[in-house]
Amino acid sequence: MSFDQLPALEGQPTTMRRNEDPEYRDDPEFDKFSEDLSVKLFSLTSNISRLSSQISLLGTKRDTERVRERVHDLLEESRDGFRDVGEGIKRLTSWEDLSPSQKYTQQKLSREFQASGTEFQSIQRLALEKERASASASRAAIDSGDASSLPRYSDDPNQQAQVQEQDQLRLASQDEVDFQESLIVERESEIRNIEQSVGELNELFRDVAHIVREQGTMLDTIEVNVQNTATDTRQADVELRSANRYQKQARGRACCLLLILAVVLVVIILVATLG
Repeated sequence: MSFDQLPALEGQPTTMRRNEDPEYRDDPEFDKFSEDLSVKLFSLTSNISRLSSQISLLGTKRDTERVRERVHDLLEESRDGFRDVGEGIKRLTSWEDLSPSQKYTQQKLSREFQASGTEFQSIQRLALEKERASASASRAAIDSGDASSLPRYSDDPNQQAQVQEQDQLRLASQDEVDFQESLIVERESEIRNIEQSVGELNELFRDVAHIVREQGTMLDTIEVNVQNTATDTRQADVELRSANRYQKQARGRACCLLLILAVVLVVIILVATLG
């Protein structure tokens, strides 16, 4: 089977592919490992969908701390999942002695991992942009809310109630400032985590892509070698047939020559006898 024909297996039940694959070899370890990777990839795809939904709320009126916690947890879970699956894909691409249907599974999972990884990186970058915008807006709001913007105090004894109210407003304002400062610190920490994750996963995706390209090049080389071998075999068969025909022709000519020599010899013997 040519490797170009592998996509034709898609959509067919596994049992059907195995029955129709004359080179199928039972490999329970490969089957379990690839099935586990498929399940993990499906889970990552679900996480990406939920992440996209939650990140779309950032910076809107529906942006809450609970939303940001969900985004943080999903990002962490997805990062760990991609690292785990990435190592699994590396191992899968180095699996040897596979049948065509198993090679198809190997290539399919690699393609799905790369596609999911690209989508997740885009989601991370979107989250990074929104976190940066939110942190900048919060910082600007705090910087603009200095003491000059608060109500002025009065030393007039007749305005003690107003002074006390101003004190309460100032304390409440300072509490809000402290709270916003803590949120900004958390968001800046999340920004650093996302930036680090983007860099680390970029390395992982490049490694996997490199391995997949090498694997594809090796498979292409094997296929070319098989085709060259088949061509050489056909050429050798043609040459053998030509040699066989030549040998038959040579034997025919030798037989004719022997027959002529035998006739000449008989004639010589008869002449000698009669003479």
